[in-house]
Amino acid sequence: MTKIEKIVLSYSGGLDTSIILKWLQETYGCEVVTFTADLGQGEELEPARAKAEMAGVKDIRIVDLREEFVRDFVFPMLRANALYEGQYLLGSSIARPLIAKHLVGIAREVGADAVAHGATGKGNDQIRFELAVNALDPSIRVIAPWRQWNIRSRMQLLQYAEKHHIPVPSDKRGEAPFSIDANLLHTSTEGKILENPAEVAPDHVYQRTVDPVDAPDTPEIITIVFESGDPVSVNGKAMTPAALLTELNRLGGRHGIGRLDLVENRFIGMKSRGIYETPGGTILLAAHRGIESITLDRAAAHLKDEIMPRYAELIYNGFWFAPERDMLQALIDHSQDFVSGEVTLRLYKGSASVLSRASPCSLYSADLVTFEESTIAFDHHDAEGFIRLNGLRLKSWAARNGR
Repeated sequence: MTKIEKIVLSYSGGLDTSIILKWLQETYGCEVVTFTADLGQGEELEPARAKAEMAGVKDIRIVDLREEFVRDFVFPMLRANALYEGQYLLGSSIARPLIAKHLVGIAREVGADAVAHGATGKGNDQIRFELAVNALDPSIRVIAPWRQWNIRSRMQLLQYAEKHHIPVPSDKRGEAPFSIDANLLHTSTEGKILENPAEVAPDHVYQRTVDPVDAPDTPEIITIVFESGDPVSVNGKAMTPAALLTELNRLGGRHGIGRLDLVENRFIGMKSRGIYETPGGTILLAAHRGIESITLDRAAAHLKDEIMPRYAELIYNGFWFAPERDMLQALIDHSQDFVSGEVTLRLYKGSASVLSRASPCSLYSADLVTFEESTIAFDHHDAEGFIRLNGLRLKSWAARNGR
């Protein structure tokens, strides 16, 4: 085994990464720096610092990445209207490249020759972390304990914790808990009863949204303003990206918006079921499509819709820092030059519906589309030639097939 002098660990302070921290110290006999990313997961992060200190860590990093996360990762993705397999707003996927970016940055800063993560060998996150590190600094080694150690069960994990005097919260000692990932964009829940897609998810799985049945009986009307494809204000109040998404999460959660029960295809080759809650992101997707509907040219809009599945798959599979994602991002961002204006939506019982949209850059012409008299000369007879030319190949095809 190549000698490792220093490791930077992506550290949550939870059971798994606490055990990984001890395992790294024992296995490699070197200094471990912990890095905890504040992505708006809604948890108190100082306990992670205390646990790292108890484990003898001298260099503990807790970094507030909320604004960078939304501004530089979530918003660019939303400009593409990205949905994986037509439904998933990529809440976990889009967080991993940001964490990897800072892992690499800290490793360079402290002179570490390796980074480590707590993703398992079955999941997507190991791929996302490691492809990002490969793209950012190929010289840095990646350590994935779940692929190296001989721990194969939850019972063995708890036994290791007991042997090394690692505190185990009471709620982690019994039956395996749900696996939960949270950040400012979404909450993801997997495991336990959810592993059977034929079982209905229990109500207590949902953390960020009320049941749409129990949501207010009165609709709530909101207005979002966009500038060059990005939202900048809600209900007339300008906000930073993180503050804006936080506010939309609050509004959407109250109305039961953004719930998704999905069986998806993991990149690694298996299907998995997860419960996702993305209230603010769901509202933004509806609003962004609303403003694009009047500001994008037809062919440009259709081209965006054609490349969106490929773009979303790249993010899901861990290729955020790949050249093809950069190329697609440049195309998408160029399309947003005139995507500015105001969208009004109705939030009600799990839905976010566009009511109106207006833009100084609008391509919509009431004079052109009206059934009434207009100032724009439109010769209805022109449609006859248009249809005739487009029908030529269909007539030829029909004649050949004896129709």
